[in-house]
Amino acid sequence: MTTMFFNTIILIAAVGLQTTSPLTVTHDAVQISFQPRTPNQMASFYEARGFPKAMTDVLKQQCFITVRIHNTSNDILWLELANWRFSSNGKALERNHRDVWKQRWQEMDMPLRSQSTFRWTLIPETLDYLPDESEGGNIILPRVEGPIALDADFMTGADKQGPVVNIHVDALYCAKNPT
Repeated sequence: MTTMFFNTIILIAAVGLQTTSPLTVTHDAVQISFQPRTPNQMASFYEARGFPKAMTDVLKQQCFITVRIHNTSNDILWLELANWRFSSNGKALERNHRDVWKQRWQEMDMPLRSQSTFRWTLIPETLDYLPDESEGGNIILPRVEGPIALDADFMTGADKQGPVVNIHVDALYCAKNPT
């Protein structure tokens, strides 16, 4: 019975890992890691920081993907989320700008400390990455079934006049809670 118990724990742990497997995309200029997060993971993270239930209830309905970007080039790489296009089943998938979230939290009368914490967990809308610099944060998308595609363009150079780096990923997904 003890062996069966430990095998069950290992199986549950493996299933949990499979639901949030990271995906890393490597290009000459950039390495990007995408880590889907389950609704329970995100709710626990925000609950531990004192978020009101009304806020965590809204967030549980979203698709969170933690993104880490590492500039592997010798030039400046520019993140501009306006140049990221998400789609699912051939249809555009709109990512809400951080200002939309700010307005939503204000309309719900959420505490300022929670609004601030939420804001710093998001990946910046615009950021310059110096050579060998890494930065990340969460992307929040509407929850969908099936794969999510991303086409992302990064400008390069101090004046954004260098070659554009194009990244295509078609294997992103919304993680589910283990059952």
